[in-house]
Order: sequence, then structure tokens, then C-alpha cells
Amino acid sequence: MFVDTAKVFINAGKGGDGAVSFRREIYIAKGGPDGGDGGRGGDVIFVADSGLNTLIDFRFKPELKAKPGERGSKCDRHGAAGDSIRIKVPVGTIVRRDGEVIADFLENAQEIIIAKGGDGGFGNAHFKSSVRQTPRMAEKGELGDIFEAELELKLLADVGLVGFPNAGKSTFLSVVSNARPEIADYAFTTLTPNLGVADIDSTSLLIADIPGLIEGASVGKGLGDAFLRHVERTVVLLHLIDAYTDDIAGAYKTIRAELANYNRDLLERPEIIALTKVEGLDEEIVQMQMDAVRAVAGDTQIFAISSIAHRGTTEVLRALCQKVVESRQLTELDDDDEEVIETITLGKAKIAEAWVVKKITDDDNIYFQVTGEKIEKFARRTDFSGYEGVNRLRDIMKKLGIAHELRRLGAAGDSMIRIGDNDFTFLEQ
Repeated sequence: MFVDTAKVFINAGKGGDGAVSFRREIYIAKGGPDGGDGGRGGDVIFVADSGLNTLIDFRFKPELKAKPGERGSKCDRHGAAGDSIRIKVPVGTIVRRDGEVIADFLENAQEIIIAKGGDGGFGNAHFKSSVRQTPRMAEKGELGDIFEAELELKLLADVGLVGFPNAGKSTFLSVVSNARPEIADYAFTTLTPNLGVADIDSTSLLIADIPGLIEGASVGKGLGDAFLRHVERTVVLLHLIDAYTDDIAGAYKTIRAELANYNRDLLERPEIIALTKVEGLDEEIVQMQMDAVRAVAGDTQIFAISSIAHRGTTEVLRALCQKVVESRQLTELDDDDEEVIETITLGKAKIAEAWVVKKITDDDNIYFQVTGEKIEKFARRTDFSGYEGVNRLRDIMKKLGIAHELRRLGAAGDSMIRIGDNDFTFLEQ
């Protein structure tokens, strides 16, 4: 079954908590801290596989969950890292998070970490210093990335077949390639896209046959909008038109209009036109139909073919191959000619350390909200059930300059500070 969209809940592994422990050995009355760090949570990794061409597996596996890291333990033993999971997806898969593209798989064996596991928390051995001999605090492990991902498959092919239902697309694909699509003498025989490899001379072409389009396809009529996504990434379009069509020029313009309504960039895609099923027509009628299409198609190459009789198919494949080569060469030149613009940006470390403090009044309650990547990360790893962990967070706020800004905004010792989902007083009470 062909499925080209899916939603899946992704949950990377949580980092393991750090341990609070002290050496307890014979003849050593007061051993030092030896609590180990927690292990890192596992990642969720997607791997592109050219042997797949559907997202059907995600319909039966709506949740992808990596293993959490293990907790640290005594004797400075660090917890084991959680196992990552590797999920195969078809080449051409796009992954979105909250509508934003986070991964696009264009090559076989391409690997991308879709969700990162959380860092493990430090054990109390990490916090020992000359002034802190017996730290009784440890960090909590950080949560891994958790979100719902939207998957969309757009087939990657050299050639995309477009045209009205029953224009002969599936027959053409079955004759020139290894594909075996369903073929029948009625419209909408093809209900899902088909892929086939056509060998021509010393090379080959990957051809995608999408279900027939009708007027209004770009806005969903006949499920056209669901099918058109599969021609967005084809290098060349082969427009097939039934030679028996009464208004053959009108048929061509209708399909072109639907392509433009869906994505105007498709009008700029290299194109070849083939009039199909010419085996039962006189040469004069075939020439008349070709002239009618040429009047609206301009300089576009036009062929008259019969897939059943194997007439003209080799010539079409050679022309398609030439178009594909030319198009790829132009793309490479455009990439080389792109102007490189240098920009000055803050380093990642500086961006991470940035923070904002706001004084919030909510129903006569006043609190101070602190936001920022680095300070929020520290807050997530803080164990708020122990005073030492909270005091460490206060020390970090002081080092980052947050405490000074809180005082400037009027924070006193018992003022409530909020970082993420955690509330605590400005000073220890």
C-alpha cells in the first residue's frame, strides 16, 4: 500500500540522573563524594533507504521512542548511555516539526538525527572543591526532544509523467521500464504513484508515473493536490496526451494550468510532449494533432508514440535523457555561480549564554521570569527538592549577571523567580 504522508510521535531518551554518594570504606570514616554522572539519553535517527517507497510503516508505528540513559551510581560509576534508534525512511522524505522542515532526505544512506537525547546529570563527585568538601547535590538528567513529526514523501525521479487519466502513462511506463503498474481501459486506473527504471543506451532513467490529473487537480479535485507533490522534484516532465483527444491543444493547456496553480516553478521545468496511441491513426491526422499542440507549446519537443507497438518510445527516452543531463549541468552551474555573502554572527556559546529578565504582574502577584537557553538548561537539571541544588542555580545566576539584573528590577530576598516550570525565591529563605 502506498502512503506518502504520516504523523509520528517522537521521544528521544531522557538523560540519567546523577547520583549522590560518599565513600564508605573500612578505616575511612569520612570518605569523599563518589556519586557518578547519569548516562546520555538515546537519539532518534532517520536513515534514507532507496529500497523503500512508502511511509506505510509509520501508520502502524505511531510512536518512536529511544532508550533513557541510566542513573549514575556510587564509586564514581557513570550510568550507561541509552540506546539510540535508527529508523529507515524512503529517499525523498521530508520531516517537519511545527510546520518547519528539520530534515530532507535526498540521498540513499543519508543519516540525520531527528531528535537528540537529553544530557545526563552530574553526580555529586563533580561538585567537590576546596570549599565544598561534601556536596549533597546531584543534577537531574535532561529530557530528550519530544514532539510530533509530520512526514511527507515526495518521490525523487529523473522524469515525471503527467497528463489526463487514461492518457497512456502507465502503459508507457510498463513498456519502457521494469515497473508493472495496473493497466485498464478506463480512467483513474492508477491510484498511487509508480516508479520504474528505464534503460536506454548506456544509461538509465528513473521515471515516476503519477495518477491522471483533471481540471481542478491543483485544489484537490480527484486528489490531484496529493499527487502533484510527486512531480515537484522530478528533473524533466513528460506530458502524455491521447492522440484521439478532440481539443488536444486545450487538453495540454489545462494540465499546464493545473501545474502552475499548484507550483508556478513547474512551468519552468524542462518538458517533452508525446502524443500517445497513434497506432490506429492516419499519419495526416497525427501530424494535424501535433501541429495543434505545437501552436500552444512553442519550441517544446513533440513526439508521436505508440507504447503498445513500441513506436517512438526509444526516441522519447533518448530525448528525455538529454534533457535530464542538460538540466543537471545547469543546476551545477547555478550552484557554482551563487554569490557568497559573509555575515557576522554571535558565536553559539554567546547565543546560548544570552538571557532576558522580565518583571511580571499577574493578579496582584509579582514574579520575575528568566529566559535563556543556558540558564533554562541549568534549571531543568536542578533538583529543586534540595537546598544545595537551588543554591548552585543561584550561584550560576550570579556568575551570568542575572542576579544583578534582578536586583536592578527590584527583586528582594523573598521575590519569586521563575525559570521554565520552576519557581524559587531569589535568596535562600
